[in-house]
Amino acid sequence: MSTTALDVAAVRARFSALDRRLAFFDGPGGTQCPDEVIDAISTYLRTSNANIGAPYDTSRRTDELVGLAHERAASFLGCSAGETAFGQSMTALNFLLTRAFARTLNRGDEVVVTKLDHDGNVAPWLEIAHDLGIVVRVAGVTGDLELDYADLEANLSERTRVVAFPVAANSVGTAPDVRRVVELAHSVGALAWADAVHYGPHGPIDVTAWDVDVLICSPYKFFGPHMGLAFGKRELLETWRPYKVRPAANEPVGHRFELGTSQHELLAGFVAAVDYVSSLGWDAILGHELALGERFLAGLPEPVELYGIRGMDGRVPTFCFNLPGRRPAEVATLLAERDVAVWHGNYYSVETMKYLGLDDGAVRAGIVHYNTEDEVDRLLTGLAELA
Repeated sequence: MSTTALDVAAVRARFSALDRRLAFFDGPGGTQCPDEVIDAISTYLRTSNANIGAPYDTSRRTDELVGLAHERAASFLGCSAGETAFGQSMTALNFLLTRAFARTLNRGDEVVVTKLDHDGNVAPWLEIAHDLGIVVRVAGVTGDLELDYADLEANLSERTRVVAFPVAANSVGTAPDVRRVVELAHSVGALAWADAVHYGPHGPIDVTAWDVDVLICSPYKFFGPHMGLAFGKRELLETWRPYKVRPAANEPVGHRFELGTSQHELLAGFVAAVDYVSSLGWDAILGHELALGERFLAGLPEPVELYGIRGMDGRVPTFCFNLPGRRPAEVATLLAERDVAVWHGNYYSVETMKYLGLDDGAVRAGIVHYNTEDEVDRLLTGLAELA
């Protein structure tokens, strides 16, 4: 339990976007931005907008911003600045990185994904299987939608080259044991390829302590602008031939995987987002999210069918559920009429929904640190009325 209390009123005062009746439980699809992120983007465009590498003032400022953004990325991920890369989105970066890695693969090589994965960490491997004839295996889940580690281990072999997995499932909130997955992958000489998109706003990432080989995430899921961020171990990235234009620099090694001109204004917003999270501290964020998650689970109306872990251990506060007799789209629409924002569908968690047999998907409510007890109660009241 956290010993640092979060001043939620002070937090919300930093977000003009939250100054409305609508309760945002759509964080898994993208969080709101604090004003300091928005201001950083507009300030860059007003005062420093330029391309890099020129001798004049705005270009020099942009050079400095690019360096600062990679330093902040390193501090957020727990690595060196040169091992980070920015891109259009997590999915775009993952297709690029997997394509570079695919140059080392042979027909019959194997990749293991999981039934908890977002398709952004599944489809790239399926496309490589289509192109090169590699084999993609899918590790299963337990009845409460935890990762089935025994089944994961059973899917490993001397042909396994990658284990791709989520740090937290964007569908049902399950947070697998990262170190355990990494150790299983490395035990057969495979890479541990982590998707931390959904985990990003819910806890600290430390790629060095976790010993993952590749990790991808999305700043717009942790209060920043729409873009992607990736980490790769230096010794690994140095062995891959990147897809890039010839004049683009090879060093730092992460820059090999940044195509074209960066979104400099978004890098400014990214720096502000990381600084915003640092200003609160993970201790306070985790404690507040834990309390709200427990409040939601304790008050969930009886008819609601929750998929996944029923406590807060081993998960983040993202909840997947359905109401008997109502389609997910109907529930989301009726909650929106009550000024409560939730998602519905499969949220690109194709394997999870296949496992659950949910053709229409489910309703998803995600809690982040700027949510309040009153908002959770409003969500629960709305569900009780609909149930």
